[in-house]
Amino acid sequence: MLEAQWDKGNFVCVGLDSDFSKIPESVRGKVTNAKSMRGDTIMAFNRAIVEETHDLVCAYKPNIAFYEAQGAEGMEALQRTISDIHAIAPDVPVIIDAKRADIGNTNAGYVDAVFGFLRADAITVHPYLGSEALQPFLSLTNKGVIVLCRTSNPGAGEFQDLSVNGEPLYRLVARQVANKWNKNGNCALVVGATYPNELREVRRIVGDMPILIPGIGKQGGVVEDTVKAGKDSRGRGMVINSSRGIIFASSGADFAKVARSKTEELRNLINQYR
Repeated sequence: MLEAQWDKGNFVCVGLDSDFSKIPESVRGKVTNAKSMRGDTIMAFNRAIVEETHDLVCAYKPNIAFYEAQGAEGMEALQRTISDIHAIAPDVPVIIDAKRADIGNTNAGYVDAVFGFLRADAITVHPYLGSEALQPFLSLTNKGVIVLCRTSNPGAGEFQDLSVNGEPLYRLVARQVANKWNKNGNCALVVGATYPNELREVRRIVGDMPILIPGIGKQGGVVEDTVKAGKDSRGRGMVINSSRGIIFASSGADFAKVARSKTEELRNLINQYR
């Protein structure tokens, strides 16, 4: 699915981090169902964003925390949002940003939740428990497993930069995933745009494996540096995420059209430097 979008020049991943408190009043005013006001509001907001941007993106990435925060209404909104994406843009994958990791039988439950109940296409996971625990994810030949490697937050280096056998831990993770975990060709890595030098190092290690790159926009990642460091040998391989900088670019009734404009702007910048 990603290859088909890259063929179109689409490298933007829109993060549907739909914080209810930031959704414009213009959306809330249209929801009349008091029993599921929050869920219906989130779903309507997401749908408007998807309808305006689906021809410009390579993926959508809801962060599950914003939906779990609203309880049953939020999880229903997430499920319905994914159904909307599959209906509106069936060739655009949905990545659940959940950062799951546990022992194997618990991971099997996460697999059922994310790929069964929610019907997502990929999930982010922690590498800390090792490949044995992650087998319920890694064994799925038709689902993406996106492993945290060098994250975009300021404190990421506390553990990720620790030296293991003479190299930083994040580089060991990248090599392990590329050389041993990716037997089914379903793995990718997370490397933040806020660390372009580390992104360049990871790209050298993993070759043409896809890299999910958060941190553009509000977190300070620079598009030119990100693209030059993150592109693969074919000038692609990147899933460049922007969340707040797109979906909350406007708080007015024009929020969806502004989201499209911001998505198109980022898309053009990526292709300019590719």
